[in-house]
Amino acid sequence: MSSPSNHAFECRWQASRLLLAAYLLAQPLALGALLLLDLSYSSLGLLVCLAHAAWVLPRHILLTHRSSIRGLRRDADGWHLFSAERGWHSVQLRPDSLALPLIVVLRYRVPGQWWVRSICVPGDSQAADVHRRLRVRLKFSRRRWLAPG
Repeated sequence: MSSPSNHAFECRWQASRLLLAAYLLAQPLALGALLLLDLSYSSLGLLVCLAHAAWVLPRHILLTHRSSIRGLRRDADGWHLFSAERGWHSVQLRPDSLALPLIVVLRYRVPGQWWVRSICVPGDSQAADVHRRLRVRLKFSRRRWLAPG
């Protein structure tokens, strides 16, 4: 009996409307809180919030930037992420990755770098069956936390 973990797996995703809606709800709340509080550094906080939006929206939510991660692949060489800038590149998935019915949070480390990054893949960014296969693959794949070889 062959193990499904040995078969190649690939999935891609697109921008999520739900993630965009959540961000567009949270950002005005943060800006409003800064405006309501009488702090000496409120203007700095406003600038940080706007800079965060300028950075996060194209790279992580709208996925329009070249460095945006838009796909995940598993093959004999390990896990790979896809971006228009780098193409398919090897990564090591981390044990604190989360696969829930509404959202998948991929935590990964790029070889040669010590910091861990994250990607949010909401359920509405893929077809329902593709999102389910991604969750199953993440939960039951053998050797999923090994560093790329």
